[in-house]
Amino acid sequence: MKFRQGRSYSCALPALALIMAPMKRSLAILTLCLLPALSHCETTKDEVKSPKVRLKTDQGDIVLELNAEKAPISVENFLGYVKKKHYDGTIFHRVMENFMIQGGGFTITDGTMVQKPTGDGIKNEGQNGLKNGRGTIAMARTPILDSATSQFFINVVDNPMLDFPNNGGYAVFGKVVEGMDVVDKIRAMETKMDPSGREKSVPVKPVVVKSATVE
Repeated sequence: MKFRQGRSYSCALPALALIMAPMKRSLAILTLCLLPALSHCETTKDEVKSPKVRLKTDQGDIVLELNAEKAPISVENFLGYVKKKHYDGTIFHRVMENFMIQGGGFTITDGTMVQKPTGDGIKNEGQNGLKNGRGTIAMARTPILDSATSQFFINVVDNPMLDFPNNGGYAVFGKVVEGMDVVDKIRAMETKMDPSGREKSVPVKPVVVKSATVE
């Protein structure tokens, strides 16, 4: 009996292997099928943390990579204006060759700069640790700390005087990843006095943002 039980047991091994083999193959196929989905999930997470926005201007395209991890409020605010098409048709109304280029607030109507309506100001994220270095994008605001709405600026040089704790800091929320040559082209354009007569910063030839879209 013991011998028979042994034979019976040993004979069961190949039978079990035959049963398990298709299961292993099925599991392997399932794993292969899941890998692209898991990869897509990771990509989606990265896209949420670092969404990209393309500014299509009449001088060329500028692609911005936003930092939602360090500046969630500013990024959500900026993307909200992008999705509402607020930036389409706006101009870079303030251009200073050794400082920054600023846009997002005005259009040109009959040769006159007209300010677009916006929502309420957002909480300033100037203490997020991001620096106003060349190629970064930050929220423009008045001297009131939480007054930023739609206007932004791109630093064309390092501007440490805009970093916290100076004046509460100007909140950096992303950087240029394509089109810095376009930014430099804009910064070099001829300018004239602004309507207030305080500074020579308005491009003689308007620089128009044709569209702003999430990549």
